[in-house]
Amino acid sequence: MTAKFGSNGAPTSGLVRPQDARVVDATATCQRLYDSFSHAADGTVSPLELINRLGPAGISASDPRLRDTLAHVRAGSGDVRGLSLESFVALCQRDNDLVARALRGDLVVPDFATFTDELTGMYEALLGDERGAVADYIPQLARVDPNQLAIAVCTVDGQRFAIGDSSTGFCVESVCKPINYCLALEEHGADVVHRHVGREPSGRGFNELTLNNDGLPHNPMINSGAIMCCSLIRPELDAADRFDHYTDAWRKLSGGGRIGFNNAVYLSERQTADRNFALGYSMRESGAFPPGTNLLDTLEFYFQCCSLEIDAESLAVVAASLAGGGVSPLGGGRIFSTGTVQNCLSLMSSCGMYDYSGEFAFSIGLPAKSGVSGALMLVIPQVMGICIWSPRLDPLGNSVRGIEFCRSLVSKYNFHVFDGLVDNGNSGKRDPRKRRHEAARNDMVRLCWAASQGDLDEVRALVAGGVDPNVGDYDGRTALHLAASEGRYDIVEYLLDQGVDSAPVDRWGGTPVVDAVRGNHQTIVDLLRERTADLADAELVALPVAG
Repeated sequence: MTAKFGSNGAPTSGLVRPQDARVVDATATCQRLYDSFSHAADGTVSPLELINRLGPAGISASDPRLRDTLAHVRAGSGDVRGLSLESFVALCQRDNDLVARALRGDLVVPDFATFTDELTGMYEALLGDERGAVADYIPQLARVDPNQLAIAVCTVDGQRFAIGDSSTGFCVESVCKPINYCLALEEHGADVVHRHVGREPSGRGFNELTLNNDGLPHNPMINSGAIMCCSLIRPELDAADRFDHYTDAWRKLSGGGRIGFNNAVYLSERQTADRNFALGYSMRESGAFPPGTNLLDTLEFYFQCCSLEIDAESLAVVAASLAGGGVSPLGGGRIFSTGTVQNCLSLMSSCGMYDYSGEFAFSIGLPAKSGVSGALMLVIPQVMGICIWSPRLDPLGNSVRGIEFCRSLVSKYNFHVFDGLVDNGNSGKRDPRKRRHEAARNDMVRLCWAASQGDLDEVRALVAGGVDPNVGDYDGRTALHLAASEGRYDIVEYLLDQGVDSAPVDRWGGTPVVDAVRGNHQTIVDLLRERTADLADAELVALPVAG
């Protein structure tokens, strides 16, 4: 039975249903969080202090989910109205307990501050990389400052970070293609969409004049496939309403972010569109388009889609919406179905990086889409979305710095789609989804267990991977304690060769040599005596070796 509690915390008569008990427990948790703040004379908490506490967790003052909280701050006057316990509890229980989880460190990246410090280091390492050149076949893109660089991150919980030219607008170009495909899927379903566009890598350039054996574009991530998807998006609407429908989807995906339109790029796209017109006529000739398609209207719409303007911060939120299975991380609800996003991410994985798609899938192992503006949208499913924008491109049309950032990211973190199949403790990769020190604690447990079991290969691999061989558990028991206790001579010898402390003391005052004596492991006792010059014989007097 669960007792009911009154407003003063005292038990009352009656029983509490399980769901009521959960509410009581959640309220008690909010009370403890509230008590962790400093309080004004009237007992309230400053919303400014709350915002300052949320900042390191990645929840910024600009987060739309905090709009009600910010309303407590009277703009310009400096007069701040405090949060009462009642309003604080209500706030904690909104938006999937966002505030409570952030304060407890329970968001998808618990140690967000350390993670962003490491991203900053990656950003700084990229600044000196000046390889590649801006796209010059579209005149407006050729005029972009090639030195610009932005990295922006948004997790599925809405934790955000950005550095560099993250508020500078750029055209999405081919990064529009995954969204075009999703909109077509939402409107018609996969069966209908794939009557008109394939789902295999083409093995050809993104604007190649080629169709598959059925006379269809190979996939939605190349020009012909993106044009086909455009033909399926609200073709019954007039041009203005059609484009409004399109930009509205981007605004929802970006959490109300900066979505614009670059008319100069649009005009450049039209003036240099001979290849895209040729693709359109080729598909019409093969009967690939849905009946009644107006080819010129479709091409105009496609050029408009490519000319949509966004910044890195907003594109990271779009990527996070895909990472979350179609749900906006900033409280905007579901935008695409999970089936739509699954199909989209599958094709981004196999076809999203132009002719580098296979190599990217092999070495990076994440869904991504690049564009010739220098944008790269990276999706880490169920974790986060990332935008890297740097205008210099490699010969295949991908951002040079964007590719290098992705390489650095997956070398440091276990984000590759198949990292779960391998032992990342041995690879040196870390999981930012774990709490601070959790990874190190797990490595310590693995090291002690391997030492106790005599698994020398595992002990070697963990030490080679950076695990401190001197680390001890809660009781101060180290790998050397465990190996000595279990008679694992080769482990003891290896650890001593690594320069570990030969006489660490656990919480009961025990040392490895005492453990070896208790276990009747004389060869280990002799080895430890040999390696420990100041080992006191008095330690062993009460523990004679049996037999």
